[in-house]
This record gives sequence, C-alpha cells and structure tokens, in this order.
Amino acid sequence: MRSIPEYELDAATWHKSSYSGGSGGDCLEIAADHPALVPVRDSKNPTGPKLVFRTTAWTAFVANLKDGTA
Repeated sequence: MRSIPEYELDAATWHKSSYSGGSGGDCLEIAADHPALVPVRDSKNPTGPKLVFRTTAWTAFVANLKDGTA
C-alpha cells in the first residue's frame, strides 16, 4: 500500500464529521480523495499531524462506534 505524500494531504478536500458539534469541541475531519485510504485530522489543528487508515479499518472502527463495541 502506498503512503500519501504530505503535499497531497495539504491539498485534500477535508470534511468535518456530521457528528461534530458547532461548539468547537472534539471534531474530526476526513479527506475522501483517496479511495483505498481514509486520512483523518483534528479540525482544531488542520496543519498538525494526520492519521491515515485503510478504508476497511476505518469502516470497521466506525461500525464498532455505532454499535457501542469500541
């Protein structure tokens, strides 16, 4: 699996989680520009570190959150 160069993440289109509130609390953003990978960052620190997950791992993580097993 290839990694994503930082310049590609800087130019990515980021989307805030639909579960993020408007109060400026804990908010995640993901970039959907990479079909096999899900880049994730903290919306309060957009120039900070980014985590990159395989799509299958991210999907399993979100499913576990929804059913309360994570």
